[in-house]
Amino acid sequence: MEFHNTLFEKADGIATITINRPQALNALNEATLNEISSRLSDANQDQAIKVIVITGTGDRAFCAGADLNVMKTATAYKGMHLSLIGQKVTSEVEDSKKPVIAAINGYALGGGLELAMACDLRIAATKAKLGQPEVNVGLIPGWGGTQRLPRFVGKGIAKEMIFTGENIDAERAEHLGLVNRVVPPEELQSAVKEMATKLMSKPPIGLELAKHLVNRSTEVDLASGLRSEAEAFGVLASTKDFKEGVNAFLEKRKPQYKGN
Repeated sequence: MEFHNTLFEKADGIATITINRPQALNALNEATLNEISSRLSDANQDQAIKVIVITGTGDRAFCAGADLNVMKTATAYKGMHLSLIGQKVTSEVEDSKKPVIAAINGYALGGGLELAMACDLRIAATKAKLGQPEVNVGLIPGWGGTQRLPRFVGKGIAKEMIFTGENIDAERAEHLGLVNRVVPPEELQSAVKEMATKLMSKPPIGLELAKHLVNRSTEVDLASGLRSEAEAFGVLASTKDFKEGVNAFLEKRKPQYKGN
């Protein structure tokens, strides 16, 4: 596959996927979505990679959403097709076995916010703006916004954001729990690296199972969720990483987890 719209870097256990369409505020078309999917698959299959970061080129936008130049000629079928592709990619991000961090360096709008919400953690620059402005051009969120946004901020705030199409700033996004941390733009890269490094020090199997359980927590009844939690707890109790963690604690040293 040829790559024209994304950059990909692997260093120190971190794979960084960068949307590289600055002339379009890193807006997403079908080709770009497919590139993100391929980059994500590569990172997940590479055993040396422990954490994945998604960001956008430049200092203006993480991702401004779907490319309207594509949408303006859409038929009902093409519109649904693009929606399903976007949903597929955001689900791949959400279901990645490795932690995914969104480094929100600027606008995260429409599909850009939907992509960020599919990540496990979101760190935003103070100048970032987040929103679901689709209603302003006669659409609704199509890549998971109507489903994921209420899970973050509740139905009332989600309806406000989707109905009005107005953006919110990073400070309010943090207050609402939509982003985990807000930092000055010049500190974004180091803050993401700090978080990624922290995650890399944790047991990979533990992170994978915890991610799976939390992601599914809103989709199952409490009894089923608790049963799944107990089963995962039992699996982890049998791992070498658990034994390493206990021994390291008792020996007052840092654990060395190997994912087994």
